[in-house]
Parts: sequence; C-alpha cells; structure tokens
Amino acid sequence: MALVDRLPKHLFTNRGWGLLAAGAVSLGCAYVMGRRDLLTLAVLLLLLPLVALAGVRVLKPKFQVYREFNPSTVETASTTTVRLAVARSSYSTGHVIMEEQLPPRFGEPPAFRFPARSASGGTSRYEYHLRSGKRGQFRIGPVTAEFSDPFGLSLRRHAIDDGDILTVTPAAVELPVTGLAGARGNDGVTATRIRANPSDDDIMTREYRHGDPMRRVHWAATARHGQLMVRQEESVTTPEATLILDQRFTAFSAGTGSMFGSHDEDSDLVTSPGFEWAVTAAMSIAAHLTEWNYSLRVLDVFGSPAFIRSRSAPEPDTEEFSGIGGLQAIAEGLAAMELSGPRHVRAEHHRAEQHRADNHRAEQHTAEQHSADKHRAERRSAEPAPGMASADAPDAAFDDRLMDKLAAHRLRGPLLALLGTLTPAEARSLAPAAAYGANAFALMVTDTARNNDEVLEILRLAGWRVAEVTSRTQLPAAWSSFDEGGIVAAAGAAMDVRRGAAVPR
Repeated sequence: MALVDRLPKHLFTNRGWGLLAAGAVSLGCAYVMGRRDLLTLAVLLLLLPLVALAGVRVLKPKFQVYREFNPSTVETASTTTVRLAVARSSYSTGHVIMEEQLPPRFGEPPAFRFPARSASGGTSRYEYHLRSGKRGQFRIGPVTAEFSDPFGLSLRRHAIDDGDILTVTPAAVELPVTGLAGARGNDGVTATRIRANPSDDDIMTREYRHGDPMRRVHWAATARHGQLMVRQEESVTTPEATLILDQRFTAFSAGTGSMFGSHDEDSDLVTSPGFEWAVTAAMSIAAHLTEWNYSLRVLDVFGSPAFIRSRSAPEPDTEEFSGIGGLQAIAEGLAAMELSGPRHVRAEHHRAEQHRADNHRAEQHTAEQHSADKHRAERRSAEPAPGMASADAPDAAFDDRLMDKLAAHRLRGPLLALLGTLTPAEARSLAPAAAYGANAFALMVTDTARNNDEVLEILRLAGWRVAEVTSRTQLPAAWSSFDEGGIVAAAGAAMDVRRGAAVPR
C-alpha cells in the first residue's frame, strides 16, 4: 500500500495503475514463456489505461458557473454568504467531485458532489460562508472538478471557471460625539449666519412655515404684511469636511528599505501596522461624518483624489462623496489601498540593475562608446518609473496643488489629516493649510522612537489641533483628544494665524 500511495494520482486511479502493473507482468511472462495469448492480454491491459488517459484530456466536459456574494462587499470580521450555481453544458459524465479554491486565509476549500441531490432543472446549487480578518481583494474560485473515464482508470482535475473577486472593506469603529461637527440642528444641517451681528434693518423675513419656532416670528413685519413672518437671518447649508490621507511609503515605514505585506500568502497589499490604523481611522471618520450629513472630500498629500491608486475603488478619480452611496464608495476605495512607495523602490532597484548591465557592456566598447552608453544609463536612471506620477516624489507632498484644492473650499468645514511621520520641512509645508479649514485636526501615526516634538510644535503654532498616536492607540480615545483643551481654543488660534497675529502658547 505504501508503494500505491506514492504513485501520482493526477494520471491514473489505483485501478488504472493496477491494470498497468498487470499488463507489465503479462508482457514479461509472454516474453519468457513465448505465449502469444499472454502478449495479447498484456497489450490490452496496457492500452486500456492509456486510452482512458487520452480520453479524459481530449474530451473536456463544459460547465457554467454562477457565483454570488451576499453582501457583495463585506467588512472585516463580518461574514458573507457565497452562493454557487453549477450547470453542465456538455455531455453527461456521471457524478463529479468539485472543489472551490480559496485563499489560505479562508481555511479549507469546500468540496461538493455534482450533481447535487436537490438539483433542479439541471442546475446544482451550493452555499457556504466566508469571513476575513483583513481588508483587501481576494479571488474566490475557480471551481475545480476531478473527472474520470467511464471505467474509472484515469483522473483529470481542471478549473471550470475563472473565479470572482471578493472585496473586504475595513470596518468602521464607532466614534464618540465631539465638538468637531460644530453646532447642528435637528435636521442634520448646520446653520450659517449671513451676518455676524444683524441689525433690524439687516434682518430678512419670509412667510411663516409649519415647524418654524415662534421665537423667530418678526412681529413688525407680521403687522406690516398682515400675515406671520419669520426672521431669516440664518441660512441652512450642507456642511463639508476635507480629509487628507497620507499614503506615502516613507511616512509609514520604519526604514528606507522596509517592505510590508510580503508575509501574507494571499494578499499582495503593501502596508504596515501604522497604515492599517490610518485606514481604519479614515473609514471611521467618514462613517461618523456621514452620519452627521457631512459631504466629504478625500485627498492625498499631493492634492490628487485619495483613491486614484486603489485598484478596488469604483471611481478612482472621484474625490467628493456624500450620503450612504458615497460612504460605500469610500469603503471600497479603502479596501485595496496600499502604500505607494514600494513601487518607487522596486523601480529604483530595476533601474540600478539596468545601469550595471549597461556599464558591463560598455567595458567591451571603445572609450567613445563607453561614454555614450554611460550617458544613456544615467539618463534612464533619472527618468521616473513607468506609471509613476511626478507627484509621488517625496518633495511634492503638501505643495501648491494641495493648497489650491483646499483654497477652493476655504472655511466651508473642518479639515482633517491622517498622517504618517513627517519631517520638519514637510510640517512647515503643511502648516499653512490650517487657514483653509473652519477647524484643522491631524492624527499623526508613528511607531518609531523618533522625537516628533518639533513637527508637532510647527503644526500647533499654525493652528492645527494635533494628536500623536501609534498603531496600538484606541481610535475613540484619539478622536476624543480633539476635545481636550478645547476645540474652540484651537479654532481661535487658527483665526489668529489667519489675521497675522501671534499664536498664544
């Protein structure tokens, strides 16, 4: 039995190997004994498995597979139900054992028998459940089937579909109510005064509408018009918020050559614990503000749409989101978001290898050719990697492009930034952005022992309300820290900076 277990199972069954062994013995006996009948039996025993092997490889049964996820996108640590419908579209082959291929994180792949006992209309339906503790996009499938010939001599396993992509989005953490949202009405909108201190001559009036508070009735205008009139010194506007999400590899890595995500067998996301914390924070803040009817703009540190490099984003070029549909788009965009730096690192490595190869060839040329080859190699080294935007360069972060985007929506709502570790120069570039938000808040994620006091001081002097966190910090606690010391004080400091006054320390 030990010898049988070592035989390859993807070619013949035990029965097939047995026939081949019997054929080989018969052939040997026919040669020794000179018996023609044994030779005929040997040829028959050897040919039957080989013909069966050729048959299962030439005649491929065809199937139609329909796969559905419910829900279609699932949050981390939540369960999605996978529904499979398999129908045969070619000749009948009897019963087939099928298996759904899954990434290792989902455990053992489910196996099922086709056709199912409850098959109806030639279609067999199956159902199983999946859950992932990490975000990302994962290929579910394909369905593989093991086919055998009618005599059970040969086996062949092949995929009968291409599989489908399951998107796992980060789960939002419930955030406590803070003063960041500002004064809100019962209808979820914010009131913006037309004039700071309107006089009686400034007050505009309109007809009374059902639900208007009686305290807003303007009695003089009511007597003049002969009907109830109310003050309209407040205009109702939809609040806005801008979220800046740092995705730079250098801001979240512990070292210049660090690579993340390579340990994960079924996910190729380049990430880090600090960046995962920032992604969860972005999802939670978006959900929190959407609950308060905010419309959101999500940008990266270069002023581009934050999801422009996310392969899971339904519309990568979109930067403005509102309502439940906008929140779902943000969740899908965050599902496969990764750090953008490693592509630059890999491109630099590729260019270095190319440069060394060019130098090696140049040694075999004349001095003139050597100089020309070296010049071309240096020119190639200076060129950006294919597909890399010029904004990916570290010195382009927080530049005029971002400031222009923020200035276009100046003072329309709070400005929030989820940042990695910054240099003092980067902090000085970001500092003026506080003037473009009604309030400016930043969470700086750092898992290093680096002293960030200078960076924090630069941002706070400019009017930013900054909290330094690590990947182990509880998000609700970090969010609540914006209220500590008074958000009003932080907003007042920002207004002092806008007026050119010194910021009190």
